[in-house]
Amino acid sequence: MEELINRITLCTERGKVNLSSPYPPDMKGQEGADELTLKALEAGLQPFEILDACNVGMKRIGDKFSRNEVFVPELLMAAKAMQAVMNHLKPYFQKGIVEKKGKFIIGTVAGDLHDIGKNLVSMVVEGNGYDVIDLGVDVKPVKFLDVIKQNPDSVVGLSALLTTTMQNMALTVKEIKQHFPDIKIIVGGAPLTEAAAEKMGADAYGPNPQSAVDFLESLRCN
Repeated sequence: MEELINRITLCTERGKVNLSSPYPPDMKGQEGADELTLKALEAGLQPFEILDACNVGMKRIGDKFSRNEVFVPELLMAAKAMQAVMNHLKPYFQKGIVEKKGKFIIGTVAGDLHDIGKNLVSMVVEGNGYDVIDLGVDVKPVKFLDVIKQNPDSVVGLSALLTTTMQNMALTVKEIKQHFPDIKIIVGGAPLTEAAAEKMGADAYGPNPQSAVDFLESLRCN
């Protein structure tokens, strides 16, 4: 059982999706996250144990990405491996056998159409056991407010790539805090700094996908 768990963790971290996947080259011809998750379920492992193994793998690759030891392609492959695991676990989530850790609403702010960074954060956060509500790009404050109203127990992530949309991000933070002062907000994107995030009233600054997970985990501990 322990060997299966360790192999699922490794496949998630390395981005080994399934047996037919040629990536990574040194694991070619080996079973991937897809087959190993099925084996684990058939062997009687609990879905939450498999999810925990997946989370460990995602945290490892997320930490490596934060240290610039791996890059976007590796992170994307890890997310694909994680998705292979999640495809088998989704029925257990739907039945309530496995509970999500929490809800994370994310979107690229109004006036900005870039979504690569947002998508990476979404995948890494989902891979760590959270229910992600992705609002897409060019999201106006009223849309965030509507979705928060429907999900009052959520945490919000705002993304921007353009310096010109920083003002819209600040406005969105202000609007959310006016209507929902207890909602926690993390902001991120190329033009952002910790000082800028603090100035606009956000609760945290996320320089990379793993920092969003770390922030969410810190909230659960408090």
